[in-house]
This record gives sequence, structure tokens and C-alpha cells, in this order.
Amino acid sequence: MGARLSSGVARCARLGPRRSPAAAGPRPGPAAGEGNTLIAEDIQVAQGAAFLDFADVLHLEPCEGEVSAGWPHAGRPPRAFGGVTLAQALLAATRTVDPGRRVHSVHGHFLRSVDTTAPVRYACGHRRDGISYAARSVEAQQHGRTVLDLTVSFKLPEKGLDLRPDAPSAPDPDDCPAPYRDLARDEPDRYADRTIPRVMDLRIVEQDATELAAREQGLSRQRVWVRSNRPMPDDPALHTAALAYFSDLTLSPTATLPWEPRIGEGPRGRALMLASLDHALWIHRDFRADAWLLYTQRTLTVSDGRALSQGEMWTPEGELVATVAQESVLRHRPAGA
Repeated sequence: MGARLSSGVARCARLGPRRSPAAAGPRPGPAAGEGNTLIAEDIQVAQGAAFLDFADVLHLEPCEGEVSAGWPHAGRPPRAFGGVTLAQALLAATRTVDPGRRVHSVHGHFLRSVDTTAPVRYACGHRRDGISYAARSVEAQQHGRTVLDLTVSFKLPEKGLDLRPDAPSAPDPDDCPAPYRDLARDEPDRYADRTIPRVMDLRIVEQDATELAAREQGLSRQRVWVRSNRPMPDDPALHTAALAYFSDLTLSPTATLPWEPRIGEGPRGRALMLASLDHALWIHRDFRADAWLLYTQRTLTVSDGRALSQGEMWTPEGELVATVAQESVLRHRPAGA
């Protein structure tokens, strides 16, 4: 696959110097009454700090054949956010499959860190095209090295048994802290310079007694509400890529909660090394990424410098739409490092 990827380098070169969504000048946020509004009239943000569209953040530039390229953006310093690489690779694979087939499983290995100074190139390989199921592989490269290997399985929808567990409880998103809204109000210039808070809405569910006890014992749990900031087009591929993006944001940090604050609880330190190793996502039912999803997460085990976390995404109506698992490097940094 490396040869196929290299063949698209020349045509991808037209991407030129990085022109991130933030620098490019975003489209204005939704007008009053359109919904998905986050920044109230009383919050003054830096000029040009409007919401970003997922379609722009995940945009892929065609190169040659089934090779495309997209820009990463910042995540946990000093690396790019792995969720955007995961989402772009998934979107690249989806564009090679008949639209009637939907993603049902995604399995990826993060092999190297990604920086934000150069595009990532995605080459798709056809693994299978059956009557009901299809499979694709994606090799993501930056600076000539593979940074992510992804396999994606697709299927035609079918009717049959429809069973699901009882949904967890959570307060309404509007009754939960909104850390990105607070950032826009308190640090408008920092908000304007970041992509994640401008593309997605995040609400933090206050931890209950069970979650606080788990945090004290070292195998922590948390719940958050997620959705896109702006309404999205009726494109299932884009909604699935957005869900993959959401799924990578808070899952591995769940394992750090015994030692680090949650988003919005205070500044996150540098005492821990955290890096995603692999990521698995299963899609169970239809959903929209511009509607609220409750993301329940828990750390299953920590050992050997690794943490394994699992999560589920639910609609407000109690439909289980996705299950996620992620293993990460988790180490305490040496003093002074």
C-alpha cells in the first residue's frame, strides 16, 4: 500500500502551507432559532471565533486514485488530536463504499504521533466486497511514515432482533457544566485558537457517588454529553466520522482522573504520559452527531504501563448507538521530566 500512497504525493502537494479551519476564517454560527447554539449573547469571543463545521475540519483533498489528504489539528500537547486522524481515515474509507452500506465496526492502531505542521495522507485498500458486508483498510502516513492503520467493516442494513440494555441516567445537557462555553467567555483568544471547542459541544455530567468512589479507587468512571456545534448535512458518512472524533476525546483521559482533573475542573498537569495505542468502535443503530449523545465511560484495568477503557454512546431516548474501547499508554513521568 505504501507505493499507492506515494503515488498521490505530487497531487496532494497542492494543499500547500497549512490553512487550518481557524486560520481560514470560519463560517458564521447558526442564526437565532436554528438550534445547536452554544455561545450566549452575553459571551464576548475573539473576532472570527465562530463555530466550525465538521465537514471543514474533516475535509479530505483527493490526490490520486483512492488516496486523499487532510489536515490534523492540535490535541494533547505536543501532539495532534488522534480523533481527527481517526475520523479522517474512517471518512476516506467510507467514500470508497456504496452509500447503502453503513459502518458497523472500526479497528485502528495508532503507530506514531502526528504533528500539526503537515497533512496526513490516507490510502484505502479493498479487503472485501460481499453481498452484505464490505471491508476496507486505510494506511495513514505523515512525513513518509505510517501513523495509523485502520480497518473498517460495512454492511447493508437489515431487519431482525432489536435488543438493548437499559440506558443509564444523566441530567439534561442544559443542566450540566459547559467547559467550552466557559472557555469562550473567560479566555476568548485561547478559544479562538483551538479547534475542538469550536467544532463540538461538550457538557460534563457531575460525578455521582459511584463515579467518585471509582475515581478514588483508581478505576475511574465518567459521563459526558457530546454533539457538534453546528447542524450537519444528512450524510451518514460524515455523522459516523464525527462520532469517531467524539469517541477519542475523553475515553483515554478517563484513566487519568485519579491523578488529573476533568475538563473544566482545573488545569491539567504534565505528571502523566498518555497516548492512544489502539481504538475500536462498533456502531449499533442510526444516530445524528448534531444531536446530543450521552457518552458513558469507565476504566477497566491499568497495568504494565497501559490502561484499557470502554464507553457507550446513548441517545437521550435511551437508544444505545455505539460501543467504544481504547487502550492507551499511561505512565507517571519522572520528576523533572
